[in-house]
Amino acid sequence: MTGRDGGGSGRGNAGGGDTPSRFLRFAAPALVALVALALWQALVVAYDVPVYLVPSPLAVARTLVADRVLLGQSLAVTLSIALVALAIAVVLGTLIALLFVQSRWIEMSLFPYAVLLQVTPIVAIAPLIIIWVDDTRVALVLCAVVVAIFPIISNTTLGLRSVDPGLLNLFRMCRATRAQVLFRLRVPSALPYFFGGLRIASGLALIGAVVAEFVAGTGGQGAGLAYQILLAGIQLNIPRLFAALVLITLAGVALFAATVWLSGLALSRWHESEVTPAD
Repeated sequence: MTGRDGGGSGRGNAGGGDTPSRFLRFAAPALVALVALALWQALVVAYDVPVYLVPSPLAVARTLVADRVLLGQSLAVTLSIALVALAIAVVLGTLIALLFVQSRWIEMSLFPYAVLLQVTPIVAIAPLIIIWVDDTRVALVLCAVVVAIFPIISNTTLGLRSVDPGLLNLFRMCRATRAQVLFRLRVPSALPYFFGGLRIASGLALIGAVVAEFVAGTGGQGAGLAYQILLAGIQLNIPRLFAALVLITLAGVALFAATVWLSGLALSRWHESEVTPAD
């Protein structure tokens, strides 16, 4: 009876212990954010900091409500550019990684150029892309693709190469074709690496879109959040500037959370990185 009771107690702790851990995963960062905002508000009020230098969180919140239509439209423009760029980066990056894994010679010949794209500052090549491409929106998407594509190429290529040698030998013993080895062994092995690259690329796509908007300086109805930041800085409307920054940050967090959810959806049933171990 003691053994059975002990086992039941262990299972109860495992099940009950999971709930606090999930709660703390969200509660702890939220508590830190609340403390930071309260400290920010208290310092601004205590030292009577002018709103054109550092606005209080309440002033930023009021601006978010007052300018919600303008900022919402700009957020939609920036997010649409980032999402289109991310989709293109995923498709192109995956195809390039599949090409690299076919031959070491192909990878050695072309991979340095992918690295070259990564290390070249986007602010240096964005003006050229904007000049060469007539459509400004297409130019902005291309700039964001250049920023976001390298993690997809690098991580997916690494995943396609990182297969179990024993399983690879087994496939060869069974005379599997190149396509069977690729789609039944290499691609499943590469999925965790791919989703790791996707998490990085989602943030980089948003950064690329914002930087490209800064360089292009596009205004009017199709202006993104970067233009609102520039305009708010010129007008010394610092609360709106902070509000736009808050929206960009929240958009980045939402993109990252979406990629984490997709990763869990794809890997939770079979891969150890997503499977919750039983205590």
